[in-house]
Amino acid sequence: MKPLDLPGLRDFWNRKVAARGGSTPDSSDAGDARADQILLAGLRVGLRETLDFLMSGAPPFGEFEAWVLEKNGGAIEPARLERLNAALRGERTGELESILAEPVLSPSDLEFWDEHGYVVLKQAVSANACLAAVDAIFTHAGMSMDAPDSWYQTDIWIPLAHHHALWANRNSPRIHTAFAQIWGRGDLWMNVDVCGVNPPLRQGDRFRGTPLHWDMTLSPPLRFGTQGILYLTDTAASQGAFSCVPGFHRSLEAWRRQLPEGVDPRAVAPRVLQPVPIAGEAGDLIIWHQALPHAATPNQCASPRVVQYLNMFPSQYEVNAEWL
Repeated sequence: MKPLDLPGLRDFWNRKVAARGGSTPDSSDAGDARADQILLAGLRVGLRETLDFLMSGAPPFGEFEAWVLEKNGGAIEPARLERLNAALRGERTGELESILAEPVLSPSDLEFWDEHGYVVLKQAVSANACLAAVDAIFTHAGMSMDAPDSWYQTDIWIPLAHHHALWANRNSPRIHTAFAQIWGRGDLWMNVDVCGVNPPLRQGDRFRGTPLHWDMTLSPPLRFGTQGILYLTDTAASQGAFSCVPGFHRSLEAWRRQLPEGVDPRAVAPRVLQPVPIAGEAGDLIIWHQALPHAATPNQCASPRVVQYLNMFPSQYEVNAEWL
């Protein structure tokens, strides 16, 4: 196997393996955190699967490199490696060729984004693309739309990331264009994330979703970032829809400052904030500002809500590595 010309990969391996088991603290700083996200996106692997592989047995670097190549079908094209190395050097890479010439979010959509902190891109992918992704997810999880009992055999999150149907959605020019409009730049990278199936809530069952939360640090200064969820099935507001607190990206810092000293904002938020469920159709993409507290909701309908998680970010962006 020819080694990858990617110095950042060995640096990532060194830091994560050194921190394995907790005996050596992870020395990553804000720059490392940003580089790690770009590295994994450029290598088209997910964070969770990568850390699971590294933490399971501290594999030697050559074995790790071989695993990365296996995830990429045995090879990574030179142009992608060149673009990735440039981004890791701190250079602004070229815009994605997949970004459309015409915008997909209207001026009113962008005004809505500024005010509410989220936006819905209608028909981000086709109905057929949704059906293919749902079939891949259900096959992987051993589920069937015709067998309701099968919907409850696994967690709400489905660890499927590399099926071609999911990559078809990640490669959607409409999705790339929407993120480019929101970030105001086109040198973007697509992350590799998993899927979700939120089945109808049954009597005696416990809802397995997370309460209202943030996936970002609340340590100031707060940094701009996005998150996204693609509906693969029609999803009513009562059907386990994604929910968020609209506009809270504008008031999060002030809200935190008025909390009594020593109070954990993450513990308070689910008790005092009122999220709003966001309905959508199959193929609709919700993009939200990472400062919005958000959650899944219990599914009160008769059929599952099926989604794919995805996000994009540019070659340079600000990161706060201090977790709070």
